[in-house]
Amino acid sequence: MEPTIISASWGFYGRRDELSLLHKILTRNRWFFVQIAGRRRIGKTALIQQAMQRAGRELRLYMQIPDSDATGVLAACNDYLETFGLHQKVHSLLELARLIAELASKGYVIAIDEFQYFNRSRLFDFCSLLQKEVDHLMLNPNGATGGLIVLGSLHTEMSALLEDRSAPLFNRTTDVLDLDHLDIASLLELLQKHGDPAPEQLLFLWNLFEGVPKFYRDAYEQGALAADRQHLLKTMFFSSSSPLRNEADNWFLKELHGRYDTILQFIARHPGCSNADIIAAIASFSPQEGKQAGGYLKILGERYRMVERRLPIFARNSSRSGRYYLKDNFLRSWLMALQRPVSAMHFRPEEQLIRQADSLLADAEGHALETLAGKLYEELSRKGLGDFELSERIEGYWDRGDVEIDLVALSQTARTIRFVSCKRNPMKLQESIPALMACSGKFLGHHKQYRDWKCEYCAIAPSIPEPVCRTLEASGVRPQPLSELLRPLF
Repeated sequence: MEPTIISASWGFYGRRDELSLLHKILTRNRWFFVQIAGRRRIGKTALIQQAMQRAGRELRLYMQIPDSDATGVLAACNDYLETFGLHQKVHSLLELARLIAELASKGYVIAIDEFQYFNRSRLFDFCSLLQKEVDHLMLNPNGATGGLIVLGSLHTEMSALLEDRSAPLFNRTTDVLDLDHLDIASLLELLQKHGDPAPEQLLFLWNLFEGVPKFYRDAYEQGALAADRQHLLKTMFFSSSSPLRNEADNWFLKELHGRYDTILQFIARHPGCSNADIIAAIASFSPQEGKQAGGYLKILGERYRMVERRLPIFARNSSRSGRYYLKDNFLRSWLMALQRPVSAMHFRPEEQLIRQADSLLADAEGHALETLAGKLYEELSRKGLGDFELSERIEGYWDRGDVEIDLVALSQTARTIRFVSCKRNPMKLQESIPALMACSGKFLGHHKQYRDWKCEYCAIAPSIPEPVCRTLEASGVRPQPLSELLRPLF
C-alpha cells in the first residue's frame, strides 16, 4: 500500500481529566510546583503545551536537562534561555535555581524536562539550592503568578527527588500528575480521523505502540498510520529515515547502560517465564550474571518499571511463585520481533526481513489480545458502558496445577463471574472451549466462594465469522468480536 496522503491535521487526543486539572493549576495566578511523570513519548510536553495555550499563559520557558555534568547542564540551559528570548545567562547551579524563582515571580511557567537527571550525584546539589528558592515562594504563594513544572520519565528517580522524606524537595510539590497510556477510546478517535479503526488494525497498532501518542503521530506524519502492516513496518523501522528505528536502543537500553539486555530479551521472547527459567537462561551464558539475575529483576521492576511479576490468583505478595512479563508493548515488540531483523537489514533482502518481523509480531498479538480485552472490560465498566459491571479483573489466572484462563472478570453487584478465551485467530476459538470449561471448573473448585455465582463463558477475537459464532453459541459460549466490544466507545 502506498503512503496515505495526509489530509486532516493532527489534534490533541484524550487526557481530558489531566488537561482540566492542569488548566485549573495554571489559572490560579499563584505559585505552583507541579510534578508530571510518565514514560518517554507519553505526551507530557504536549499536555503542558495544550494547557498553557488554553490558559493563555504566554510567558513560558522550556528546558530539557541532558544526562551530563553541571557544565553540560548549564550550557544547555543557556541555549534554551536564548531560544526563548531571555537575555539572562547562568554560570552555576545556584544561579539557575535563583533564575527559576525570579522568572516564576514574574509570571513565567518554567517546564524542566528529564528532571530525574538531578538525582545524579554530580547534579544533586541543585535540589538543595532549588529548595531554598521554593521555600521562599511557598511562604508568599500569592506573590508569584508563575510556577515550576518538572517532568520525568524514570518514576523511581523522580520519586527519590520529590517524595522521599530525606530529599531536599520533599513535600514541596503542590500537584502531582502521573500520565499513563492513552485509553482505547482516545486511540479510536485518532484512528477514525487519521487511520483505520478496524479491530485487526487496532490490535496491530496497540500491540506495537500501545497508548503512546507520539508513536501514532510519527506514523501519521510519515503517511503510514492507515497503511497495511508491512508498509507501516517498513516506513517506521526499516527505511533510512525511519523515526522509530533507534528509539528502543537510544532510550530503554541506553538508560540501562547495557547491563540488563539479556534478561529483557529473554522475557520478551518467553512471556510468562519464571524466576528459575530466567536464572537458568542467564547462567547458561554467564554463571556470574545468573547469580545476579534476581537483583537485576528487582531493579527492572521497581526502578525502571519495565518488568512486571504476576502472581497466581489470590496469592500473597510475598509468594515466591511468579511469572514475568515486559510491561511496555513497544519494548517487548522491539526485542521480540524487530531488533534482529532491523539490525540485519544491510545483509539480507529487506522484504524478507519485514515479513519475518510481521510474522513475529502476529505471534505476539495473541498475548496482546488478552491484555487489550481486559483493558476494554475495565474502560467500558469505568465509563458505565457495555453490559458487564466489572468489580475486579483477574489477568491470566494460573496456579501450580496449570489452570490457565485468558481473562476472568468478576461483577460483585451481579454476582456474576465471566470466563473468557481470547484468540487472535477466530478459527481456534472452538477448540479452546473444552480447556476453558475444564479450567473454569478447576477455578471454582479452588475458590468455593464463587460456586453460587452465575457463570458466563465468552470468546473474543478481532472478528468472528458467523458460522463460528453459531458453533460457539451452541456450546453455551457467547462470541464477543472486538468490534462488538469497541462499539460503545465510538
